[in-house]
Amino acid sequence: MTATTDDTQAAPLPGKGNAFIRYAYRSYGQELTILCAILIMFVSVGLYSPRFLSFDNLNSIFAGNAYIAVAAIGMSMLIITGQIDVSVGALIGVLATISGTLAVSGYPVWLAWLMPVVIGMAINAVVGILVAYGRIPSIIATLGMLSVLKGGLVSVTGGAWISNLPPDFLLAQRVMLGVPFPILAMIVLTVFASVWLKYSALGRSLYAIGGNREAALAAGIRIQRRIVMVFTIHGAFAGLATILFATQLQVIQSTVPPNLELTIITAAVIGGVSVLGGTGTVIGSTLAAILFATIGSALIFTNVSAYWLRAVIGLLILITVLADMMRRRKVWG
Repeated sequence: MTATTDDTQAAPLPGKGNAFIRYAYRSYGQELTILCAILIMFVSVGLYSPRFLSFDNLNSIFAGNAYIAVAAIGMSMLIITGQIDVSVGALIGVLATISGTLAVSGYPVWLAWLMPVVIGMAINAVVGILVAYGRIPSIIATLGMLSVLKGGLVSVTGGAWISNLPPDFLLAQRVMLGVPFPILAMIVLTVFASVWLKYSALGRSLYAIGGNREAALAAGIRIQRRIVMVFTIHGAFAGLATILFATQLQVIQSTVPPNLELTIITAAVIGGVSVLGGTGTVIGSTLAAILFATIGSALIFTNVSAYWLRAVIGLLILITVLADMMRRRKVWG
């Protein structure tokens, strides 16, 4: 009996060795897929052109596009609740102009860094109020804000360049703990937001609102307040992204960066955030932003027109949305 018991205890449970892999795939399947795609591109393009793996190019991929990843964090939270913001690109353009103007006007650099965050939160809080209490669909409210911000920026500045920025203002050019500041900021903000969404009551309530609004209401979640809150948080991340964007070069052009809002929204969606709300992580959106930058750089090093980047991203959107729809039909059907 003893020998039989020992043999039974020693025998591995079926599939036990793959339990962690199955759990990781179920919980972070989209993120792992994107990470594998990034690694494959680094290896394959690096073998084709070793300069692709040079420090300058890697710094351009990660640090130069960190602001997109940071903005996509706030956008992911917004889409998780079932909302969207198509004005974020115009908002970043306006906030960058305000920040640069304060810097060259002699104001303290900390104020030039702080104001984009404060103003971004204030503007998006107004949008959140219109959506939550005015019952205006978020796409309509943010389209209106897009026109206001874009038209106002061009009318006031005429697209002028802001130059002679103080060296102390150029935060994105600094290195902390041996790591370029934008990369460090991107990692810290992604980890913080991911933990907050997963473990805090407020963070989990965003998934509840996007997943089943009626159930969230029945559970006592104050949906209108949460919508205003998530728009405000999204504005804060847009402000933080602005700081990284405005301080990476010696000059700032007072215009709206082309297609920036589409890139940010796409990073969230391809990163695994469902367009219908209720699911997704900010880790995926950050990895998707890095993937876009990697693809764009790879096209250059392989002598392929960079215009193909938009086509590739468009194809990824269609595949991601289709996969999300099929998954939901399987779950609910």
